[in-house]
This record gives sequence, C-alpha cells and structure tokens, in this order.
Amino acid sequence: MIEKDAFGFFVTLGLMMIVVYVTRIAGYWLIGRLVIGPRLRRMLNALPGAIIAATVAPALVQGGLRAVLALAATLVVMIVVRKDFPAVLAGVAVAAAAFAYGL
Repeated sequence: MIEKDAFGFFVTLGLMMIVVYVTRIAGYWLIGRLVIGPRLRRMLNALPGAIIAATVAPALVQGGLRAVLALAATLVVMIVVRKDFPAVLAGVAVAAAAFAYGL
C-alpha cells in the first residue's frame, strides 16, 4: 500500500491518530463530568482485570497445554513476586520452552 500511494497512507495514518486522540480526550472530558460513586468506582477498579481475562481466555482455550503451562507459570510468579514484568517473562519463557520441546 505504501509503495502505491504513500500520501494516502500517511493521510489515513494521520486520521487514525486524530480519531484515537479525540476519543481519549472525550473519555477524559466525559468522566470529568460524572459523579463517581462507590458502585462506579468498583466497576472502574475491576475493569483492568476484566480486560486481561478477556484477552487471555481465548488464547488459553485455543493454546492447549502450552498456554495452560504458561498461564500457570505466570500465575505462580505473580503470586510470589507480585510484579507484572517478571510474571510475563516467566509465562513467555515457559511458552517458548514448551514450543521448543514440541508441546
């Protein structure tokens, strides 16, 4: 696409950047107008975990044993260390090792 129409590509990219920026600003503007009660606060606090679960669940279902092992390693490291980055590294390492061993 870039080789055929570089200008169109950059126009499309610029428009996508503007749309993303406007939606983010609109979100901040909208949440600034709302009264955040305890119920909404609980929902907003639970949202990151729900997004992670929604992202991981399909991979876990389709990934088979390799995905289960990687998730288990991630979970164990997260419980022990309580830091995201080492947990992700452990999950990726276990998934890579399982792939290397043909699982």
